Amino acid sequence: MDFAGHCVEDKIAEGAMATLWRARAADGTPRLLKRPKLGMGSHPACFAGFETERMILARLAGPHVPAFVAGGDESDDGGGPWLIEEWVTGPSLAEAARRAPLPLDEIVRIGAAVATALHALHRQNVVHHDLKPQHILFRDDGCAVLIDFGLAVHGELPDLADDTGERDDRPLGTPAYIAPEPLRGERGNPRSDIFSLGVILYLLATGRLPFGTPESLAGMRRRLWLDPPRPRALRPELPEWLQEIVMRCLAVLPENRYATAAQVAHDLAHPEQVVITARGRDLKGGGWRAAARRWWKTATAPPPQRTRAADHLARAPHVLVAIDTEHVDATLADAMREAVRRVASADFLARISCVTVLDAALFAGQEEAGEIERALRTQRLMALHHWARDLGLSPERLRFHVLDGSNAAGPLIDYARAQHVDHIIMGAHGSSALRRLLGSISARVAAEAPCSVTVVRSAGRAPAIA
Repeated sequence: MDFAGHCVEDKIAEGAMATLWRARAADGTPRLLKRPKLGMGSHPACFAGFETERMILARLAGPHVPAFVAGGDESDDGGGPWLIEEWVTGPSLAEAARRAPLPLDEIVRIGAAVATALHALHRQNVVHHDLKPQHILFRDDGCAVLIDFGLAVHGELPDLADDTGERDDRPLGTPAYIAPEPLRGERGNPRSDIFSLGVILYLLATGRLPFGTPESLAGMRRRLWLDPPRPRALRPELPEWLQEIVMRCLAVLPENRYATAAQVAHDLAHPEQVVITARGRDLKGGGWRAAARRWWKTATAPPPQRTRAADHLARAPHVLVAIDTEHVDATLADAMREAVRRVASADFLARISCVTVLDAALFAGQEEAGEIERALRTQRLMALHHWARDLGLSPERLRFHVLDGSNAAGPLIDYARAQHVDHIIMGAHGSSALRRLLGSISARVAAEAPCSVTVVRSAGRAPAIA
C-alpha cells in the first residue's frame, strides 16, 4: 500500500490507541507510519490524540523531535487518517531505565540530554504531558528525541485531548509520571514536564519510581501532599546536589520547581554551582506537618487556568552578564548592575549567569602554568561573586562561570548557544582607532549571538539593544 510515495512494510507495534508500521520512501529511507485505532469499540481519545499529534508534530522542528514527513485524512484501504514521520534509529530511554540504578555520570548525561530536549520543546510553545522513558529516544550522537505527542498541549492550538469528554474524571497521562497539577485539571504548564523529568531522574538514580505505579485516582493524588523517600535514603552514595535537583523537580507546587528545563540541564552539568538546601541534605521528608500544609495549599488553591509555555518561558529568561574583571570601570559596573536589576525585577523567574573570560594561552609556556591558571580562575570567580553581591538577588538565581578563550567574544557566543541564553548584558568601554579597526567585542557579540544583546555604556550613555 502506498502512502505519499512510501511503501508499507511490517507492523511494528499495536497499542490501545494506535498502530505503528515501518514504511520506506522511494529512495529507501525508512519512515514510521502511524494510524489511530478507529471503528467499533474504539475510544474517542484515539482520534483526538492522533489529531493532536499530527497538528503539533507538523509545527515542530529541530533535532529533539522526529521530523514530520506527510499526513492525510484518508487512505486507499479506507482506514482513515495517517501520518508518516522520521524513523529514529537510536535506543529508547526505557532500555537504560531497566538497568537502574545507574552510575552518576550516566544519570547526569542522560538527564541533561532529556532536559535540553524538553526545553527545546517548550520554546516551541508545546508541553508534552506524557514524558516517560518509553517516549524518549536517542540519536547516535546522544541527542534526546521526544516522541508521542498525543496528550501534548500547543499554546496556539485547541486542546483536543482534554475536550473528548470521555475521561471519567481520570487525568490524562501515565500514573507513575503525571504531575500534581493535571490531577487538579490544569494542563499546559511546562513545569508539569519538569515534574515528570524529576520522576525519570529519581528512577535512574534509585531504580525505583518515587510514587510507585498507582492504579486509582486516589493513589495518584497522594503525591499532592506526601513526600517520596529521599534518593540518598535509598542510595547513600548519591551526592547532595543530585538529590537537590531531583527533589526540586518533584516539588508539589509548580512555583517551587525549576522555572525551565534548561535550568535543570545547567545544574546537572555544573553541580558545583547547585545551592544545597534542606531538600538535598535531609534523608527524610517533611513529615506529617509538611504533608498537612501541602494538602491545605492544594485544597484551597484557586481554580486552575490555562498556561502557555511561551508565556511562562518569557518570564524565566536565562540572562548572561559578561563582566570584565580585569579592567574595572566603577561607573560602567554600576550601570550594568542597574540593567540586571531591571531585568530581574521585571522577570522574577530569570536566572542570571555572571561570566568572564580567561585566556590561559598567555601563560601556557610558563613552568607553573597549571598552578597560575587555577589561581587566576579562583581570583576571577571571587571577582564575579563580589560584582554580583550588590545585586541583592537570592543565590538560587545566580550562577558564575569563568570561560576559556583568547578572544572574549567567541566563548561568550558559544556559551550563549550551549546554555540557551535568552539575553546578554555586557559593557562597552570607550572607542579608539584600534577598536574601530578591529571591531569591539560587544559589536561582535551583538552581531553573532543567538539572542538579544544589551550593550551598556558608561558616562551616562543609554544602553544599546541589538
